Amino acid sequence: MDKVFKALADDTRRRLLDRLHENNGQTLGELCERIAMTRQSVTQHLAVLEAANLIGTVRRGREKLHYLNPVPLHEIQERWIDKFERPRLDALGALKRRAEEAMTDKPGFVYVTYIASTPEKVWEALTDADLTAAYWGHRNESDWRPGSPWAHVRTDGSGTADVVGRVVESQPPTRLVVTWAAPDRADQEDRHSRVTFEIRPHEDIVRLTVVHEDLNDEGERSDVASGWPAVLSNLKSLLETGRTLPQEPWLVPGR
Repeated sequence: MDKVFKALADDTRRRLLDRLHENNGQTLGELCERIAMTRQSVTQHLAVLEAANLIGTVRRGREKLHYLNPVPLHEIQERWIDKFERPRLDALGALKRRAEEAMTDKPGFVYVTYIASTPEKVWEALTDADLTAAYWGHRNESDWRPGSPWAHVRTDGSGTADVVGRVVESQPPTRLVVTWAAPDRADQEDRHSRVTFEIRPHEDIVRLTVVHEDLNDEGERSDVASGWPAVLSNLKSLLETGRTLPQEPWLVPGR
């Protein structure tokens, strides 16, 4: 949290967040516009924001796109605002909503978390059916080869899949891309969304970025915005402590 407050204390960094608030998913060049400083200086400010987990980055070809990450702002709200029963600040609420808005040609939702683990273990946690059953309540079943089908299968023995899709990219242990659809939309590829997992090591930790894009409507955006943090928190707990959270996090009431 100290890094968050340090990052927010600087006017330039607040302006960069405002720019992303107005238009999420910008390149370095776009962020440098209307800011009277060198690209190197802007890059240094962005590094501080990324270290505080206030922004996440996703590479698209040769470009690096910057996105707001609402999680630290939400934690500030819970710790210093909600517990005093103060009205929710309009600015924070708008910032969070804007951070989760879908863009027509950019990711619909970006979530970044840091895990004390290795890329190999994180990859295994995402692709091993037994491990996904432990922290997700569903078995992710596939051979994880590009072009292969995959299914998100219930653990109640029914064999029912709640999500299906195909593997688009598979580069263990750093990158996995899959399509995502309800079983009744399996043949409607234009209604499929796409999920990208990027796993990046840094010394003894891993940065896991999840990008869920091509969402169909606001309902889907709302579902993934609440679902991914819960699932990935359970994954993080399992890898770091050897056990999942004591309660299923996706069942926690929103308020």
